[in-house]
Amino acid sequence: MNKMQHMVYGIGNPLIDIIVSVDEQDVIDLGIHKGTMALIGRERMEELLQLSKNRKTTYSCGGSCPNTIIALASLGVPATLAGKIGNDENGTIYRNRLVSLGVQDELVTTDKEMTGSTVILITPDSERSMNTFLGANRLYEESDVRESTVAAADFFHFTGYMWDTQSQQGAIKKALSIAKKNNTTISFDLADPFAVGRYREPFLSLIKESCDIVFANREEARILFDNYDPYECCRSMGKLCRTAIVKNGKKGSYICHDGVITAIPVKGPVVPVDTTGAGDVYAAGFLYGQYHKLSIQDSGIIASILAGEIITQRGAQFSNEKAEELRNLLGSGAWRSL
Repeated sequence: MNKMQHMVYGIGNPLIDIIVSVDEQDVIDLGIHKGTMALIGRERMEELLQLSKNRKTTYSCGGSCPNTIIALASLGVPATLAGKIGNDENGTIYRNRLVSLGVQDELVTTDKEMTGSTVILITPDSERSMNTFLGANRLYEESDVRESTVAAADFFHFTGYMWDTQSQQGAIKKALSIAKKNNTTISFDLADPFAVGRYREPFLSLIKESCDIVFANREEARILFDNYDPYECCRSMGKLCRTAIVKNGKKGSYICHDGVITAIPVKGPVVPVDTTGAGDVYAAGFLYGQYHKLSIQDSGIIASILAGEIITQRGAQFSNEKAEELRNLLGSGAWRSL
């Protein structure tokens, strides 16, 4: 199919993010493993919502893949998001927010479940602990995938979070099949250490058989390859796919492309305000560079710059003013001198 639309297409979990500032003791009292994502039920969600009433709290559209797609759209890249929402107020808020952000949506509405949400607990060290109630996301299925859109896209992006239900897996496998037939570049973000722990072998097969670009942070890479050295993990992943990326926190990142490893320096503050969405925005930056046919190193630098920008603020999305500033920075080429 002729790719006249030139866009990035993502299938993910649209979630209303509820960001709560907490103390270390709150996390301990709740029995939460700090810095990870946990899937929770309604009872746990109600407990966390009760806590949020007594803490500083903000709300925004979220979800790992949606964060990446929203960031791309804010930078002027045509981007489409697919997923499932409930027929409720949060679903309406989410869809309207996407419109305001310039994201095309292929969200499917269901009456069977409420829109998913994530309570993100931010401790004083800026570490985030995510507690996700998937809700309607669990029901996303093969029949929800619009074949023509996947086929027309330049890039198809998804994350490891989509492996948590059989119906979501089926939808992704269908999209992967369509993407491969139409030479759509396939981008996969492992997204969460626990997801890698649950699906290590399937993810290794998935990377080798279907993916062109793969993102992992050092902990996800460690679990995937049973190796504490991010550089070696990047080398190992680079043997499975064309472009392997391992993010190493404050030490920058490594990108292995066609067997050659490039070190990307960190860009941004030493002490972050909030690390929520940093990996998602890094992915957006790299895909931005590849969409514009920049080199691997330049794409990595842009990814690092954007990740460095997002951690200076609360939440995983840029304001309209900041997005305009970044579009001008990237468009002018001034980013090269940062």
